[in-house]
Amino acid sequence: MPFDALETRDHALSDAALAQLFTQARTRNAWSDRPVPEALLRQLYDLTKFGPTAVNNTPARFVFVTSPQAKARLDPLMSEGNRAKTMQAPVTVIIGYDLDFPDTLPVLFPHAPGARDWFADPAARQESAFRNSSLQGGYFMIAARALGLDVGPMSGFDAEGVKAEFFPDNAVQPNFIVNLGYGTDENLFPRSPRLAFDEAARIL
Repeated sequence: MPFDALETRDHALSDAALAQLFTQARTRNAWSDRPVPEALLRQLYDLTKFGPTAVNNTPARFVFVTSPQAKARLDPLMSEGNRAKTMQAPVTVIIGYDLDFPDTLPVLFPHAPGARDWFADPAARQESAFRNSSLQGGYFMIAARALGLDVGPMSGFDAEGVKAEFFPDNAVQPNFIVNLGYGTDENLFPRSPRLAFDEAARIL
């Protein structure tokens, strides 16, 4: 049964849209030299920011690494297997999480004036920042695909080095890194299997 025949909502996305976002989308390991304009990066963020987070805390912080100088700073901090494709990608995005996110809650969650105090415990603040920035990273990748871009998420990097190089003067910690642009089929592996519903899910 095609996805748009499922009785979920009156305005479900078409099969073509779902293919672009999920079923035909691939993690890219090689990139064309087609540039990604700054206006598109700004549009990408403006879509991402609407994804839901706990108490609208939106802790994710994004560094778009595009210039040769910034790429040179990132190069030695990537693992060997991620270095070449990161240098080839027109944009590499460091997605971090801000441990000072409670300071923004008076603006972002104004109907609960005491919300900042809910995260006084450092462990709770760390957990919420990491979890919700990871959510935002997922929204970011889906938004990128919706705008016609390809993505290549990675976790192989020197987190302490990235922190020191790109977030030295604030409470932002790196979460993961995403290459961004227009991918090619070079080094594209066959699609890996996925778990079936009954292997990964239950309905109670």
